[in-house]
Amino acid sequence: MFMAITVSIGFIVEVIGVNTALLFGEYTYGNVLGIQVKNVPLIIGVNWFIVMYCCGITTYTLFKKALSKLAIETKTPTQSLKAISVIIDGATIAVFLDWIMEPVAIKLGYWHWKTDVIPFYNYLCWFVVSIFLLTIFHFCSFNKQNKFAIHLLLIQAMFFLLLRTFL
Repeated sequence: MFMAITVSIGFIVEVIGVNTALLFGEYTYGNVLGIQVKNVPLIIGVNWFIVMYCCGITTYTLFKKALSKLAIETKTPTQSLKAISVIIDGATIAVFLDWIMEPVAIKLGYWHWKTDVIPFYNYLCWFVVSIFLLTIFHFCSFNKQNKFAIHLLLIQAMFFLLLRTFL
């Protein structure tokens, strides 16, 4: 369920962004990412899912590990603290990944900004959309233990950091 919702919403916000500039800023996709519908590559919805899932799993896991390290036995944190941590921290990680990825994606022809400058508004929109999607992640009932998702997030970050450094 979370996957279907995230792929759909991710694709829809990109369609709105590309065709109206109301979200993210003024940008267009190149042909590198494959088949496009309404000027957005179909794979973009899948990318939104992968990033949100990996960020959600990572923050969920970090939250659990932090609690076990603190050995809080007498007072357990509220569900709202857990939700805020997973949602806000996850959105922050997602924006950081986008910040790492943006210059590389431009150089590789994934997309192009009208002014050749990545607007702050892009990161603000990423944060807001990520908060929305990670809220859904948090409240969807499924197993949130997946070590591979954490590794995939780290692999993506390292991949784009290396390319950002050497391209």
